[in-house]
Amino acid sequence: MSGLGLSAWPAGRLGEALGELARRGGLSRSAEAVPEPAEAGGDALDRWVEGAAARLGFEAEPVALPHPEVARFLSGAGPVLARVAGAAGPRFLAVLPARRGRLRLVGPDLAERGAAAADVRSVLFSGLEAPALEEIDRCLGGAGIPDRRAERARAALLGERLRFERTEGLWLLRLPPHAGFLGRLRRAGLLRRLGLLLAAHTAAYGFWLLSWWAIGRAALLERVDAGWLLAWGLLLLTMVPLRLLALWSQGVLALGAGGLLKQRLLHGVLRSDPETIRREGAGQLLGRTLESEAVESLALGGGVLALLAAIELLLSGAVLSRGAGGGLSVTLLVLWVVVSLWSAARIHRRRDRWTAERRSLTNDLVEKLVGHRTRRAQESPERRHRGEDESLQSYLLASRSMDRAATILLALAPRGWLVLGLLALGPAFVTGRGTPESLALSLGGLLLAFRALQKLAFGTAHLVAARVAWKQVAPILRAAARAEPAGGAAEALASRGTPPGQPVLEARDVHFAHAGRPDPVLHGLSLEIRSGERLLLEGPSGGGKSTLASLLSGLREPRSGHLVLHGLDARTWGPAAWRRRVAAAPQFHENHVLTETLAFNLLLGRRWPPREEDFAEAERLCRELGLGGLLDRMPAGLQQMLGEGGWQLSHGERSRLFMARALLQGSDLVLLDESFAALDPESLDRCLRCVLARAPTLLVIAHP
Repeated sequence: MSGLGLSAWPAGRLGEALGELARRGGLSRSAEAVPEPAEAGGDALDRWVEGAAARLGFEAEPVALPHPEVARFLSGAGPVLARVAGAAGPRFLAVLPARRGRLRLVGPDLAERGAAAADVRSVLFSGLEAPALEEIDRCLGGAGIPDRRAERARAALLGERLRFERTEGLWLLRLPPHAGFLGRLRRAGLLRRLGLLLAAHTAAYGFWLLSWWAIGRAALLERVDAGWLLAWGLLLLTMVPLRLLALWSQGVLALGAGGLLKQRLLHGVLRSDPETIRREGAGQLLGRTLESEAVESLALGGGVLALLAAIELLLSGAVLSRGAGGGLSVTLLVLWVVVSLWSAARIHRRRDRWTAERRSLTNDLVEKLVGHRTRRAQESPERRHRGEDESLQSYLLASRSMDRAATILLALAPRGWLVLGLLALGPAFVTGRGTPESLALSLGGLLLAFRALQKLAFGTAHLVAARVAWKQVAPILRAAARAEPAGGAAEALASRGTPPGQPVLEARDVHFAHAGRPDPVLHGLSLEIRSGERLLLEGPSGGGKSTLASLLSGLREPRSGHLVLHGLDARTWGPAAWRRRVAAAPQFHENHVLTETLAFNLLLGRRWPPREEDFAEAERLCRELGLGGLLDRMPAGLQQMLGEGGWQLSHGERSRLFMARALLQGSDLVLLDESFAALDPESLDRCLRCVLARAPTLLVIAHP
């Protein structure tokens, strides 16, 4: 335990500890100094750690775990920053990934010390483990448990006793989603796993060839005795663990790479330009979603299959070179591989056209489903299905063309090689120059190449499909690659707060115009919102009120001018920190109830995972807004599922949910855009009194 004490960092050197941990963990090489936190606990510390990590170029995710899972988490994750409570104030442990079963702790003297994960867990739960262990030891002593079993029983009882106790103050450090994908694969150990897969497959394939060489040589020499059969059996048995290792590595690689790709796509969707998403519509977005699934499933499966096929082609070429066909068989194999790849290129062009037709059909179908009530009420029956037959016919023609090219690649490419390979053996067979051994080798190499070409055909077909799908999701991936400006310094300054009457947010000569529209919506706008103010902004429809709200909340960026929050501009804050300080409830059509629990929808912009006090605060606020009756009717209360597959909310209930979501963020400024329009007078009065009491600074947008 003394080593843990020497490795603990004081709160005054937390910035240095975070930077050192990131450098040694391979997350950042930045030597930038980060201002130390003003508070060493609570939400302010969480925000500071997140902002400081972003400033240094990585990501810090707060983690809350129950007691039984902490040791396993520390052993398998890293780097991790851990807060330890103490009489003289909190201290921090900088934990590097485990090596040879022991964690590595970086201390203030920059030395690394080993520690067991259970010891670190004991320090984190020191206030709970000590009294529990005293009681457990008394019970074990009275039960007469032998010493060799007492330690295991002690650990099991301790885990059972504290299974519902959760630790806070853990931050998992990792590369951000916009980091290079190759770097994230390397960081996750997946490139090493790919090398292990290729090595295991190559070795298993080599033993398989040796096994058939042994039994074939014995048969040709007419000496099939027990020794040859034993050698054959041992070679086949050796293949079993190698095959299992290859399959296990392939599964781990697919799951890991697929998870990283999903994270990147989700990050790209969240980072996509709202205007672009709005212009595309639901149908185009659904089409991109379908293509993203194809990227994951086809690229991973096809890539691995093509790599394995390449290995098998090289080995089969080596076998063919020693057979009766010699160099002619190898030359024909190389030419046939080129022909197969050319066939795959033909599929690429046709699949590209087919994908465009399919996306167009998907978009038309979704748009018609969404607006089917309007079309039924306003559109004449004879016009409802105009153009559908033509679109379907175009799609069928594109499908037929693609299927024809795929058939040539998948069916004719491997079988065509059998014909070519047999023709290459013709001269040796006719002239009698080929010995039985060389002919047997050539036939074996011919069949090996046939199997490899089958894998190559399927692998390249999948890769072609993934390449086309990749083009469709390219805008999402480009959005994911854009790094957000960091705001670590702003988070440290923001904890000081703003005195009443001082400016919270200022807009200076702001100009904004929507994409593709020459006329600006906002021209030379200047605005100042001071701490504690309650402002009402009224204006006609189309006057730019909602556009202004989206600019102030950080959802859009001005074409020119400056937005300043607490004296710092948006780049200094960073988008995430800005949105934490300015909470907005957009208009009804731009706000959403997600298919999740009511608690998730309420606490979406708050710290995660939530604590008991967060749930209590959410319920209290809902009752203040007049949603108490709704909570009482819901069988699961705050854990009731909402959305299409769950409880349906009325227009007024949704509006109050959106208000509660904005207020629960604890932001310095709350923007409510038409939030009271759907409420009756009694509910409006109740909600307005609640908002005025809870919002530190308030801007309400409404029609006159």
